[in-house]
Amino acid sequence: RDTSGCLVLGRHRKALRKLGRLFASGRVEKIYWAVTVGRPAADQGRIEKSLRKKSDNATGWHMEVHPEGALAVTDYRVLAEKDGLAWLELRPRTGRTHQVRVHCAALGCPVLGDPVYGRNAAGAPLHLHARAVSVPLYATKPAVAAVAPPPPHMAAALEKLGWRAEISGAQE
Repeated sequence: RDTSGCLVLGRHRKALRKLGRLFASGRVEKIYWAVTVGRPAADQGRIEKSLRKKSDNATGWHMEVHPEGALAVTDYRVLAEKDGLAWLELRPRTGRTHQVRVHCAALGCPVLGDPVYGRNAAGAPLHLHARAVSVPLYATKPAVAAVAPPPPHMAAALEKLGWRAEISGAQE
C-alpha cells in the first residue's frame, strides 16, 4: 500500500479474469523505480530468488528468501548513484508479494524507507514507485500503457540522483 504509481484494476468479472490471465502468463510489462540504500555489485542483472511467507508473533508476517518458496524473477539496472544511494529500474517477471522489496534487500541494497526489509528507515517514506505498466488487452491493438510521475518525496531523491521531470522520458 505504500508503493506509489500505476495500478491496474478490472471493473467487472470478465475484465478481472482477462487481467488475471495476462498477469499469470507474464504478458503485462511492469516497470518500477526504486531509490535504494547502496547499490548492487553489477550495473544490471537478473535476480532469481524463491520467496515464501513467514509469520511470527513478534513481527507479524513478511516474505523471506527460501528454497521451498515460489520462484520470483526480477530484472534490474542501475540508472544512477550518488552519496550512498542508487536509482534502480526494476522489471519483475513474476508477481510475488513484496518481490521487488525482498529482491533489493537480497542484493544488499534495500529500498530507502522500507520498514520491513530495509535498515535504518528512520521514518522515511518508502521510495518504491510503479513507474509504468503496459497491458496487451487486444491482439490487434497496441497495449494499453500508463506512466505515473513519482510522488514528491521520491522526486526529490531522484533529482539528487540526476532525474529531471522534463526529460524523464530519456531515462526509460
